[in-house]
Amino acid sequence: MPQLSPALRSRLRGFLVVFGGWTLVGLFYLSQDAGRRSFFGDPRPWQETTYWAVRVYVSAALTPFILWLGRRWPIERPHLILRSLGHVLSATAFAVGEVAVETAVLLYTGDPARIALSPSYRRSVAILLIFGFHANVISYGVILGIQSGFRYYRKYRERERQTMRLELDASELRAQIAGARLSALKMQLQPHFLFNTLNAIMVLVRQQRGQKAEETLGRFSDLLRAVLSDIDAQEVPLDRELEYVRLYLSIEEVRFPDRLRVEIEAGPDVLPAAVPHMGLQPLVENAVRHGIAKNAGAGTIAIRAVRLDEQLQISVSDNGPGLPAGGIDGNQGIGLANTRKRLTQLYGGRAALVLEPREGGGAVATISLPFRLGEFS
Repeated sequence: MPQLSPALRSRLRGFLVVFGGWTLVGLFYLSQDAGRRSFFGDPRPWQETTYWAVRVYVSAALTPFILWLGRRWPIERPHLILRSLGHVLSATAFAVGEVAVETAVLLYTGDPARIALSPSYRRSVAILLIFGFHANVISYGVILGIQSGFRYYRKYRERERQTMRLELDASELRAQIAGARLSALKMQLQPHFLFNTLNAIMVLVRQQRGQKAEETLGRFSDLLRAVLSDIDAQEVPLDRELEYVRLYLSIEEVRFPDRLRVEIEAGPDVLPAAVPHMGLQPLVENAVRHGIAKNAGAGTIAIRAVRLDEQLQISVSDNGPGLPAGGIDGNQGIGLANTRKRLTQLYGGRAALVLEPREGGGAVATISLPFRLGEFS
């Protein structure tokens, strides 16, 4: 069986709707007449079947004309009054035309229900106009109203779809802007971290500690490779982030032999948790710079990660001289400031970074963020 084109299917659907709708109208009025005639004992209660069939199907045949006028002159601004008057005249013409066609068909079929009133076409038109003119005008208005209702409904649905598209576009734009901000913050952190590491290697070169400098460069290469492998990620598993930290601290251990001790505590339940990529790096750098480097004796950097209900809490502490009296200045605090901004971008008000003195001396930086198991490749 050949497939119908979309246009032909649409026309066929419209024809079925018009035909079926008018058929229901005819059955409604026919049942009313039949019920009345049965009540008064008419032996032929269904004798007006032909009359009502002619009426409804003549109206059905003229319905496309009404729909065409409705599309051509939609009742809406800016020509509301003029178009309304046009439809009043069209409704009058439709009412008269429908009766004229209906009379001709009834005369041709010889229906006894109405034509017996007069064999004259002109007189029959006049009689049927008395019975049917007002109903035809109402029919015109109902058809026009239904068409207008569907048109307004389609416009409403289209506006709704446009609103949803705009909201989706706005949501995607906000996500892109947030991603761009995060990437910009991350790009600020990475050169900062890389330059600090290179400066540490330069110190070893100036001290003519060539073997240590080569060893440090090797570790720096491993660290750089690990960081660059996740360059596009905003979040990584905690165990991956701790891998960066271990590589970085192994470089600092070359700078501070016998002075730097590292403690990392993170249970298997928190290792898969999602954390910001390079989120711990600024905290560890500050602990080295303000804790170990300024302490003449041995120092300890302790990293602990625990789950507290639905929060992941990661602390980085040192036992150095503590926070500077005036706080951390702008140059030294760029890593902390960017980390706070990244936490806000990623988690909103559900995450925080707190820097405070450590009991017994030193400082502790604590990140709190929602505990979530991410999907990582």
